[in-house]
Amino acid sequence: MNESLQMLWRRLDDVGHDACRLWLSKGRVRLEGMAVFIADGQVCQLRYRVDADAAFCARRASVDGWLGAKAIKLRVHVEDGCWTLNGGAQPALDGCLDLDLGFTPATNLLPLRRLALAVGETAPAPAAYLAFPALRLELLPQQYRRVAQREYDYAAPSVGYQGILKVSGQGVVIDYPGLFRLESCVGPVGR
Repeated sequence: MNESLQMLWRRLDDVGHDACRLWLSKGRVRLEGMAVFIADGQVCQLRYRVDADAAFCARRASVDGWLGAKAIKLRVHVEDGCWTLNGGAQPALDGCLDLDLGFTPATNLLPLRRLALAVGETAPAPAAYLAFPALRLELLPQQYRRVAQREYDYAAPSVGYQGILKVSGQGVVIDYPGLFRLESCVGPVGR
């Protein structure tokens, strides 16, 4: 099965946008995008790519760009459940299946598809969370509870977030309360 979607989100918490493409082909999943926004009072531009396997588990990622005058170049790898950031082991994340890039809603799509929850079901989905602008990977305890066909009660208590995510039929976040809203999705979005 081949699938391609192109998404554009607007930030709600500050000035910014995120454009992303999703490809699914021959057992591979790729999210590739660019986020432009304000962080710490500075303009930020980040290009990102996340590769996942057919089960929507993260395998590798890259983030390149800048925050003000500071260059950013990050590489994340997962092998046999063990995570590294720029070659350095991240043992607190061992066993995590998901990567959450804290500056984009795109990475929520992976656990939403991987979990494939029925309405009424709840599942924990601890993730390797790229804290921004700190630029470090942290364990992010999070939980998804499917409350309706296209709504999930999402909680990430360690970062103080809880909200009802509205999603498309393909798991694309349409409304991420207080943070992002989908402005456009090209492809079979199934709104």
